[in-house]
Amino acid sequence: MTTKQVWTSYSEDLKRFIISKVKNTTIADDILQDTFIKIHTKLHTLKDITKLKSWCFTIARNAILDYWKWTNKTFEIANFENGTEIPSEEHTEKDCLRGILKQLPKKYREPLFLSDIRGLKQQEVANLLKQSLPTTKSQIQRARKLIAKGFMDCCGFVLNKEGNLIGEIQEKADCKICE
Repeated sequence: MTTKQVWTSYSEDLKRFIISKVKNTTIADDILQDTFIKIHTKLHTLKDITKLKSWCFTIARNAILDYWKWTNKTFEIANFENGTEIPSEEHTEKDCLRGILKQLPKKYREPLFLSDIRGLKQQEVANLLKQSLPTTKSQIQRARKLIAKGFMDCCGFVLNKEGNLIGEIQEKADCKICE
């Protein structure tokens, strides 16, 4: 597939997605351009063409996060995951995780997102949230435990001897989080 074909297939959807996040068409156009530059330069690395759409949306999502980081808009970064949903026909761990994350209290979700998703050091997260480092560490650990509990409640996962979650994702109709 060529970049032109990707543009024809997905540019309008990507632009709507970007506008929904940045609320400014001029900025959205710039982010869309950055997205397609990355798509053009990395398209040859995509191994599974069936994942093209989600791959393109991931690139757009990262471009939006880069924009917010560049403009230092931490509020938008912290709340970004609330509306980031790419339609999929298949029920996956990501669907369950998205549901579990939505149910996390904000006081746990925000530090977890900044630390584990954005990759900030816990001290940086504490500084951004204007709270102590021990509080931040505690919230991140509590969020991780709540995510594990969410998978156990949602899909019947269990913890093995090493403390790792094991199990199978249930059908979407049987899932208590994604239903």
